[in-house]
Amino acid sequence: MLAITEYREVFLDYLNNKLKIKEPANLYEPMVYILGLGGKRLRPVLVLMATDIFEKEHKEALDAALAIEIFHNFSLVHDDIMDDAPLRRGKQTVHEKWDINTGILSGDAMLINAYQLFENYEGDTFKELAKLFTKTAIEVCEGQQYDIDFETREDVSIDDYLKMIEYKTAVLVGASLQMGAIVAQVDEDCKKAIYQFGRLLGIAFQLQDDYLDAFGDPKTFGKQVGGDIIENKKTFLFLKSLEASTKDEAKQLEYLYSINPEDNSGKIETVKAIFKSSGAAASTKKEIEKYTNLAFDVLDGISIPEEKKTPLRDFGKMLMSRTV
Repeated sequence: MLAITEYREVFLDYLNNKLKIKEPANLYEPMVYILGLGGKRLRPVLVLMATDIFEKEHKEALDAALAIEIFHNFSLVHDDIMDDAPLRRGKQTVHEKWDINTGILSGDAMLINAYQLFENYEGDTFKELAKLFTKTAIEVCEGQQYDIDFETREDVSIDDYLKMIEYKTAVLVGASLQMGAIVAQVDEDCKKAIYQFGRLLGIAFQLQDDYLDAFGDPKTFGKQVGGDIIENKKTFLFLKSLEASTKDEAKQLEYLYSINPEDNSGKIETVKAIFKSSGAAASTKKEIEKYTNLAFDVLDGISIPEEKKTPLRDFGKMLMSRTV
Protein backbone atom coordinates (compact mmCIF):
# COMPACT_ATOMS: atom_id res chain seq x y z
CA MET A 1 0.00 0.00 0.00
CA LEU A 2 1.09 3.53 -0.76
CA ALA A 3 0.32 6.73 1.14
CA ILE A 4 -2.62 8.79 -0.16
CA THR A 5 -0.20 11.43 -1.46
CA GLU A 6 1.72 8.73 -3.35
CA TYR A 7 -1.43 7.42 -5.04
CA ARG A 8 -2.23 11.00 -6.02
CA GLU A 9 1.24 11.43 -7.54
CA VAL A 10 0.95 8.17 -9.48
CA PHE A 11 -2.39 9.30 -10.86
CA LEU A 12 -1.19 12.83 -11.68
CA ASP A 13 1.79 11.45 -13.61
CA TYR A 14 -0.59 9.29 -15.65
CA LEU A 15 -3.03 12.16 -16.15
CA ASN A 16 -0.32 14.56 -17.31
CA ASN A 17 1.00 12.02 -19.80
CA LYS A 18 -2.49 11.57 -21.23
CA LEU A 19 -3.48 15.25 -21.38
CA LYS A 20 -2.87 16.52 -24.90
CA ILE A 21 -4.23 19.50 -26.80
CA LYS A 22 -5.06 18.55 -30.37
CA GLU A 23 -7.21 19.98 -33.13
CA PRO A 24 -9.72 21.48 -32.93
CA ALA A 25 -7.97 23.30 -30.09
CA ASN A 26 -11.15 24.99 -28.84
CA LEU A 27 -12.60 21.56 -28.06
CA TYR A 28 -9.56 20.13 -26.25
CA GLU A 29 -8.05 23.20 -24.52
CA PRO A 30 -11.00 23.50 -22.08
CA MET A 31 -10.71 19.79 -21.28
CA VAL A 32 -7.01 20.13 -20.48
CA TYR A 33 -7.73 23.33 -18.54
CA ILE A 34 -10.38 21.88 -16.20
CA LEU A 35 -8.41 18.68 -15.61
CA GLY A 36 -5.31 20.73 -14.87
CA LEU A 37 -6.93 22.97 -12.24
CA GLY A 38 -6.01 20.63 -9.43
CA GLY A 39 -8.51 19.47 -6.89
CA LYS A 40 -8.35 16.68 -4.36
CA ARG A 41 -8.35 13.82 -6.95
CA LEU A 42 -10.44 11.98 -4.37
CA ARG A 43 -12.17 9.60 -6.73
CA PRO A 44 -9.21 8.33 -8.79
CA VAL A 45 -7.17 7.88 -5.62
CA LEU A 46 -9.97 5.68 -4.24
CA VAL A 47 -9.98 3.55 -7.41
CA LEU A 48 -6.25 2.91 -7.04
CA MET A 49 -6.44 2.34 -3.27
CA ALA A 50 -9.24 -0.21 -3.60
CA THR A 51 -7.33 -2.14 -6.25
CA ASP A 52 -4.30 -2.36 -3.97
CA ILE A 53 -6.38 -3.21 -0.91
CA PHE A 54 -7.78 -6.21 -2.78
CA GLU A 55 -4.22 -7.25 -3.71
CA LYS A 56 -4.06 -6.32 -7.38
CA GLU A 57 -1.44 -3.98 -8.85
CA HIS A 58 -2.94 -0.47 -8.68
CA LYS A 59 -1.44 0.52 -12.03
CA GLU A 60 -3.91 -1.85 -13.69
CA ALA A 61 -6.68 0.48 -12.53
CA LEU A 62 -5.23 3.72 -13.91
CA ASP A 63 -7.57 3.86 -16.91
CA ALA A 64 -10.62 3.30 -14.69
CA ALA A 65 -9.31 6.01 -12.34
CA LEU A 66 -8.83 8.40 -15.25
CA ALA A 67 -12.33 7.66 -16.54
CA ILE A 68 -13.81 8.54 -13.15
CA GLU A 69 -11.82 11.79 -12.95
CA ILE A 70 -12.74 12.86 -16.48
CA PHE A 71 -16.42 12.11 -15.83
CA HIS A 72 -16.34 14.02 -12.54
CA ASN A 73 -14.81 17.06 -14.25
CA PHE A 74 -17.29 16.80 -17.13
CA SER A 75 -20.08 17.06 -14.55
CA LEU A 76 -18.39 20.11 -12.98
CA VAL A 77 -18.17 21.91 -16.33
CA HIS A 78 -21.90 21.43 -16.91
CA ASP A 79 -22.84 22.14 -13.27
CA ASP A 80 -20.95 25.44 -13.41
CA ILE A 81 -22.89 26.43 -16.54
CA MET A 82 -26.21 25.60 -14.84
CA ASP A 83 -25.20 27.46 -11.67
CA ASP A 84 -23.60 30.34 -13.58
CA ALA A 85 -20.62 29.86 -11.26
CA PRO A 86 -17.68 32.22 -11.83
CA LEU A 87 -15.00 30.20 -10.01
CA ARG A 88 -13.88 26.59 -9.83
CA ARG A 89 -10.90 25.75 -7.62
CA GLY A 90 -10.12 29.44 -7.40
CA LYS A 91 -9.90 29.91 -11.18
CA GLN A 92 -12.34 30.96 -13.91
CA THR A 93 -14.87 28.30 -14.82
CA VAL A 94 -14.71 26.93 -18.37
CA HIS A 95 -17.78 28.79 -19.62
CA GLU A 96 -16.42 32.06 -18.18
CA LYS A 97 -12.97 31.60 -19.72
CA TRP A 98 -14.37 30.51 -23.10
CA ASP A 99 -18.17 30.59 -23.56
CA ILE A 100 -21.22 28.47 -22.79
CA ASN A 101 -21.28 26.63 -26.12
CA THR A 102 -17.63 25.64 -25.75
CA GLY A 103 -18.29 24.44 -22.21
CA ILE A 104 -21.20 22.27 -23.32
CA LEU A 105 -19.34 20.70 -26.25
CA SER A 106 -16.07 20.13 -24.39
CA GLY A 107 -18.02 18.58 -21.55
CA ASP A 108 -19.75 16.23 -23.99
CA ALA A 109 -16.38 15.17 -25.40
CA MET A 110 -15.10 14.49 -21.88
CA LEU A 111 -18.02 12.16 -21.20
CA ILE A 112 -17.29 10.22 -24.38
CA ASN A 113 -13.58 10.05 -23.54
CA ALA A 114 -14.43 8.62 -20.12
CA TYR A 115 -16.38 5.79 -21.76
CA GLN A 116 -13.52 5.17 -24.22
CA LEU A 117 -11.09 4.43 -21.40
CA PHE A 118 -13.01 1.30 -20.39
CA GLU A 119 -12.18 -0.16 -23.81
CA ASN A 120 -8.70 -0.82 -22.39
CA TYR A 121 -10.16 -3.62 -20.26
CA GLU A 122 -11.20 -7.00 -21.61
CA GLY A 123 -14.14 -9.35 -21.29
CA ASP A 124 -16.10 -9.42 -18.06
CA THR A 125 -14.00 -6.62 -16.49
CA PHE A 126 -14.90 -4.25 -19.35
CA LYS A 127 -18.57 -5.23 -19.17
CA GLU A 128 -18.77 -4.82 -15.40
CA LEU A 129 -16.94 -1.46 -15.37
CA ALA A 130 -19.09 -0.08 -18.19
CA LYS A 131 -22.31 -1.30 -16.54
CA LEU A 132 -21.42 0.31 -13.20
CA PHE A 133 -20.32 3.53 -14.92
CA THR A 134 -23.58 3.79 -16.89
CA LYS A 135 -25.69 3.22 -13.76
CA THR A 136 -23.65 5.79 -11.83
CA ALA A 137 -23.68 8.39 -14.61
CA ILE A 138 -27.47 8.35 -14.91
CA GLU A 139 -27.82 8.58 -11.11
CA VAL A 140 -25.54 11.65 -11.11
CA CYS A 141 -27.80 13.23 -13.74
CA GLU A 142 -30.86 12.37 -11.64
CA GLY A 143 -29.20 13.97 -8.63
CA GLN A 144 -28.49 17.12 -10.61
CA GLN A 145 -32.13 17.28 -11.73
CA TYR A 146 -33.32 16.92 -8.13
CA ASP A 147 -30.97 19.78 -7.24
CA ILE A 148 -32.49 21.96 -9.97
CA ASP A 149 -36.05 20.99 -8.99
CA PHE A 150 -35.40 21.92 -5.36
CA GLU A 151 -34.76 25.54 -6.39
CA THR A 152 -38.47 26.04 -7.09
CA ARG A 153 -39.98 23.52 -4.66
CA GLU A 154 -41.25 24.75 -1.30
CA ASP A 155 -41.67 21.30 0.26
CA VAL A 156 -38.10 19.95 0.23
CA SER A 157 -37.42 17.76 3.26
CA ILE A 158 -34.10 16.74 4.80
CA ASP A 159 -34.69 13.19 3.47
CA ASP A 160 -35.21 14.65 -0.02
CA TYR A 161 -31.96 16.53 0.30
CA LEU A 162 -30.01 13.50 1.49
CA LYS A 163 -31.33 11.49 -1.47
CA MET A 164 -30.25 14.25 -3.84
CA ILE A 165 -26.68 14.40 -2.54
CA GLU A 166 -26.49 10.60 -2.54
CA TYR A 167 -27.20 10.59 -6.27
CA LYS A 168 -25.34 13.74 -7.21
CA THR A 169 -22.15 13.03 -5.25
CA ALA A 170 -22.05 9.88 -3.12
CA VAL A 171 -22.74 7.25 -5.79
CA LEU A 172 -19.62 8.34 -7.70
CA VAL A 173 -17.48 7.88 -4.59
CA GLY A 174 -18.97 4.42 -4.10
CA ALA A 175 -18.44 3.57 -7.77
CA SER A 176 -14.80 4.67 -7.57
CA LEU A 177 -14.09 2.12 -4.86
CA GLN A 178 -16.14 -0.58 -6.56
CA MET A 179 -14.23 -0.07 -9.81
CA GLY A 180 -11.02 -0.83 -7.97
CA ALA A 181 -12.64 -3.98 -6.63
CA ILE A 182 -13.82 -4.94 -10.14
CA VAL A 183 -10.31 -4.54 -11.56
CA ALA A 184 -9.03 -6.67 -8.66
CA GLN A 185 -11.70 -9.31 -9.51
CA VAL A 186 -12.91 -9.83 -5.95
CA ASP A 187 -16.18 -11.51 -4.90
CA GLU A 188 -19.58 -9.81 -5.07
CA ASP A 189 -19.87 -9.29 -1.31
CA CYS A 190 -16.63 -7.29 -1.26
CA LYS A 191 -17.70 -5.23 -4.26
CA LYS A 192 -21.03 -4.37 -2.67
CA ALA A 193 -19.52 -3.59 0.74
CA ILE A 194 -16.76 -1.33 -0.59
CA TYR A 195 -19.42 0.50 -2.64
CA GLN A 196 -21.53 1.09 0.49
CA PHE A 197 -18.50 2.33 2.38
CA GLY A 198 -17.87 4.85 -0.41
CA ARG A 199 -21.53 5.86 -0.70
CA LEU A 200 -21.77 6.70 3.00
CA LEU A 201 -18.43 8.49 2.93
CA GLY A 202 -19.64 10.43 -0.12
CA ILE A 203 -22.70 11.70 1.77
CA ALA A 204 -20.41 12.88 4.59
CA PHE A 205 -18.14 14.49 2.00
CA GLN A 206 -21.00 16.47 0.41
CA LEU A 207 -22.35 17.60 3.77
CA GLN A 208 -18.85 18.84 4.60
CA ASP A 209 -18.74 20.62 1.23
CA ASP A 210 -22.04 22.34 2.03
CA TYR A 211 -20.70 23.37 5.43
CA LEU A 212 -17.51 24.76 3.91
CA ASP A 213 -19.53 26.65 1.30
CA ALA A 214 -20.91 28.74 4.15
CA PHE A 215 -18.11 28.66 6.71
CA GLY A 216 -14.96 27.81 4.75
CA ASP A 217 -11.91 30.01 4.25
CA PRO A 218 -12.04 31.62 0.76
CA LYS A 219 -8.25 31.23 0.51
CA THR A 220 -8.39 27.45 0.85
CA PHE A 221 -11.92 26.47 -0.24
CA GLY A 222 -11.34 27.29 -3.91
CA LYS A 223 -14.97 28.23 -4.67
CA GLN A 224 -17.00 31.31 -3.92
CA VAL A 225 -17.82 31.14 -0.19
CA GLY A 226 -21.55 31.68 0.30
CA GLY A 227 -22.34 30.51 -3.23
CA ASP A 228 -25.14 28.22 -2.06
CA ILE A 229 -26.68 31.11 -0.10
CA ILE A 230 -26.48 33.44 -3.10
CA GLU A 231 -28.20 30.77 -5.25
CA ASN A 232 -30.84 30.12 -2.54
CA LYS A 233 -29.92 26.41 -2.45
CA LYS A 234 -31.88 24.35 0.05
CA THR A 235 -28.91 22.63 1.67
CA PHE A 236 -28.90 20.62 4.89
CA LEU A 237 -27.87 23.82 6.71
CA PHE A 238 -30.89 25.71 5.36
CA LEU A 239 -33.40 22.90 5.96
CA LYS A 240 -32.11 22.21 9.47
CA SER A 241 -32.27 25.93 10.25
CA LEU A 242 -35.92 26.10 9.19
CA GLU A 243 -36.64 23.10 11.40
CA ALA A 244 -34.77 24.39 14.46
CA SER A 245 -35.17 28.19 14.26
CA THR A 246 -37.60 30.39 16.12
CA LYS A 247 -40.67 31.37 14.12
CA ASP A 248 -39.26 34.85 13.44
CA GLU A 249 -35.85 33.52 12.37
CA ALA A 250 -37.50 30.97 10.05
CA LYS A 251 -39.57 33.72 8.39
CA GLN A 252 -36.48 35.87 7.99
CA LEU A 253 -34.56 32.95 6.46
CA GLU A 254 -37.36 32.18 4.01
CA TYR A 255 -37.48 35.84 3.01
CA LEU A 256 -33.73 35.99 2.46
CA TYR A 257 -33.98 32.90 0.23
CA SER A 258 -36.62 34.63 -1.89
CA ILE A 259 -34.47 37.63 -2.87
CA ASN A 260 -31.42 38.19 -5.03
CA PRO A 261 -29.83 41.53 -4.07
CA GLU A 262 -27.05 43.05 -6.16
CA ASP A 263 -24.78 43.06 -3.11
CA ASN A 264 -25.05 39.67 -1.39
CA SER A 265 -22.59 40.31 1.45
CA GLY A 266 -25.27 41.33 3.96
CA LYS A 267 -27.51 38.41 2.98
CA ILE A 268 -24.66 35.91 3.37
CA GLU A 269 -23.67 37.14 6.83
CA THR A 270 -27.27 37.23 8.11
CA VAL A 271 -28.00 33.72 6.84
CA LYS A 272 -24.78 32.39 8.36
CA ALA A 273 -25.73 33.95 11.70
CA ILE A 274 -29.10 32.12 11.58
CA PHE A 275 -27.33 28.86 10.66
CA LYS A 276 -25.29 29.25 13.84
CA SER A 277 -27.96 30.54 16.23
CA SER A 278 -30.46 27.85 15.19
CA GLY A 279 -27.92 25.12 15.88
CA ALA A 280 -27.96 24.00 12.23
CA ALA A 281 -24.22 24.54 11.83
CA ALA A 282 -23.49 22.26 14.80
CA SER A 283 -26.09 19.72 13.60
CA THR A 284 -24.43 19.57 10.20
CA LYS A 285 -21.08 18.76 11.78
CA LYS A 286 -22.77 15.98 13.77
CA GLU A 287 -24.37 14.61 10.59
CA ILE A 288 -20.97 14.55 8.87
CA GLU A 289 -19.59 12.56 11.79
CA LYS A 290 -22.60 10.21 11.75
CA TYR A 291 -22.21 9.24 8.08
CA THR A 292 -18.45 8.90 8.44
CA ASN A 293 -18.93 6.49 11.35
CA LEU A 294 -21.58 4.53 9.40
CA ALA A 295 -19.02 4.16 6.62
CA PHE A 296 -16.45 2.90 9.13
CA ASP A 297 -18.98 0.33 10.42
CA VAL A 298 -19.31 -1.06 6.88
CA LEU A 299 -15.53 -1.08 6.50
CA ASP A 300 -15.21 -3.12 9.71
CA GLY A 301 -17.30 -5.87 8.12
CA ILE A 302 -15.22 -6.28 4.95
CA SER A 303 -13.11 -9.44 4.90
CA ILE A 304 -9.67 -7.92 4.45
CA PRO A 305 -6.76 -7.63 6.92
CA GLU A 306 -6.97 -4.75 9.39
CA GLU A 307 -3.80 -3.13 8.02
CA LYS A 308 -5.56 -2.84 4.64
CA LYS A 309 -8.46 -0.96 6.24
CA THR A 310 -6.26 1.65 7.91
CA PRO A 311 -5.65 3.80 4.77
CA LEU A 312 -9.39 3.94 4.05
CA ARG A 313 -10.13 4.85 7.66
CA ASP A 314 -7.47 7.57 7.57
CA PHE A 315 -8.97 8.81 4.30
CA GLY A 316 -12.40 9.14 5.92
CA LYS A 317 -10.99 11.01 8.91
CA MET A 318 -9.17 13.36 6.56
CA LEU A 319 -12.37 14.13 4.66
CA MET A 320 -14.26 14.83 7.89
CA SER A 321 -11.72 17.43 9.00
CA ARG A 322 -10.83 18.97 5.62
CA THR A 323 -10.89 22.72 4.91
CA VAL A 324 -10.72 22.55 1.08
